[in-house]
Amino acid sequence: MKIYKIENNEYELIKDYKHAFDYDAIKESYTEYFDDYDYILGDWSYGKLRLKGFCNKNNPKFKPLNDIDTAEEYIKTNGAYDCKYFILKKIYK
Repeated sequence: MKIYKIENNEYELIKDYKHAFDYDAIKESYTEYFDDYDYILGDWSYGKLRLKGFCNKNNPKFKPLNDIDTAEEYIKTNGAYDCKYFILKKIYK
Protein backbone atom coordinates (compact mmCIF):
# COMPACT_ATOMS: atom_id res chain seq x y z
CA MET A 1 0.00 0.00 0.00
CA LYS A 2 1.43 3.35 -1.07
CA ILE A 3 0.50 6.34 1.10
CA TYR A 4 0.68 9.95 -0.10
CA LYS A 5 0.58 13.00 2.15
CA ILE A 6 -1.30 15.90 0.61
CA GLU A 7 -1.73 19.00 2.75
CA ASN A 8 -2.73 17.64 6.19
CA ASN A 9 -4.25 14.40 4.92
CA GLU A 10 -2.98 10.98 3.93
CA TYR A 11 -4.34 9.05 0.96
CA GLU A 12 -3.97 5.58 -0.47
CA LEU A 13 -3.85 5.26 -4.25
CA ILE A 14 -6.52 2.63 -4.96
CA LYS A 15 -6.80 2.99 -8.75
CA ASP A 16 -4.32 4.28 -11.31
CA TYR A 17 -5.76 3.77 -14.78
CA LYS A 18 -3.14 4.29 -17.49
CA HIS A 19 -0.59 5.59 -14.93
CA ALA A 20 -2.56 8.81 -14.42
CA PHE A 21 -1.36 9.58 -10.90
CA ASP A 22 1.09 12.48 -10.74
CA TYR A 23 1.91 13.45 -7.15
CA ASP A 24 3.27 16.88 -8.02
CA ALA A 25 0.28 17.75 -10.20
CA ILE A 26 -2.24 16.81 -7.52
CA LYS A 27 -0.34 18.73 -4.84
CA GLU A 28 -0.58 21.83 -7.07
CA SER A 29 -4.31 21.35 -7.76
CA TYR A 30 -5.40 20.28 -4.27
CA THR A 31 -7.29 22.78 -2.11
CA GLU A 32 -8.84 22.49 1.34
CA TYR A 33 -12.17 21.99 -0.44
CA PHE A 34 -11.27 18.29 -0.74
CA ASP A 35 -10.51 17.81 2.99
CA ASP A 36 -14.05 16.63 3.78
CA TYR A 37 -14.28 14.03 1.00
CA ASP A 38 -13.42 10.35 1.46
CA TYR A 39 -12.08 9.96 -2.09
CA ILE A 40 -10.52 12.15 -4.74
CA LEU A 41 -10.86 11.22 -8.37
CA GLY A 42 -8.43 12.87 -10.74
CA ASP A 43 -8.74 12.62 -14.49
CA TRP A 44 -6.72 14.01 -17.34
CA SER A 45 -8.79 15.58 -20.08
CA TYR A 46 -7.16 17.57 -22.85
CA GLY A 47 -3.89 17.79 -20.94
CA LYS A 48 -5.41 19.20 -17.75
CA LEU A 49 -5.90 17.51 -14.39
CA ARG A 50 -9.44 17.74 -13.05
CA LEU A 51 -10.27 16.73 -9.47
CA LYS A 52 -13.62 15.68 -8.00
CA GLY A 53 -14.47 14.66 -4.45
CA PHE A 54 -16.51 11.54 -3.68
CA CYS A 55 -17.97 10.22 -0.42
CA ASN A 56 -19.06 7.11 1.37
CA LYS A 57 -22.75 7.02 2.26
CA ASN A 58 -22.04 7.77 5.94
CA ASN A 59 -20.20 11.04 5.19
CA PRO A 60 -22.22 14.20 6.08
CA LYS A 61 -21.27 15.66 2.65
CA PHE A 62 -22.78 12.64 0.87
CA LYS A 63 -25.08 13.34 -2.05
CA PRO A 64 -26.00 10.93 -4.85
CA LEU A 65 -23.85 12.90 -7.30
CA ASN A 66 -20.71 12.37 -5.19
CA ASP A 67 -21.37 8.72 -4.23
CA ILE A 68 -18.11 6.79 -4.67
CA ASP A 69 -20.13 3.96 -6.19
CA THR A 70 -20.79 6.24 -9.20
CA ALA A 71 -17.13 7.17 -9.86
CA GLU A 72 -16.72 4.84 -12.84
CA GLU A 73 -19.94 6.18 -14.39
CA TYR A 74 -18.72 9.74 -13.78
CA ILE A 75 -15.57 9.04 -15.78
CA LYS A 76 -17.53 7.50 -18.65
CA THR A 77 -19.96 10.41 -18.91
CA ASN A 78 -17.79 13.40 -17.91
CA GLY A 79 -14.24 12.47 -18.87
CA ALA A 80 -12.61 12.50 -22.26
CA TYR A 81 -12.96 9.16 -24.07
CA ASP A 82 -10.77 6.53 -22.35
CA CYS A 83 -8.99 9.21 -20.33
CA LYS A 84 -6.34 8.49 -17.75
CA TYR A 85 -7.60 8.70 -14.18
CA PHE A 86 -6.83 7.78 -10.58
CA ILE A 87 -8.70 7.43 -7.31
CA LEU A 88 -7.25 8.28 -3.90
CA LYS A 89 -8.87 7.05 -0.70
CA LYS A 90 -8.49 9.15 2.43
CA ILE A 91 -6.94 7.41 5.41
CA TYR A 92 -8.62 8.21 8.71
CA LYS A 93 -6.62 7.68 11.88
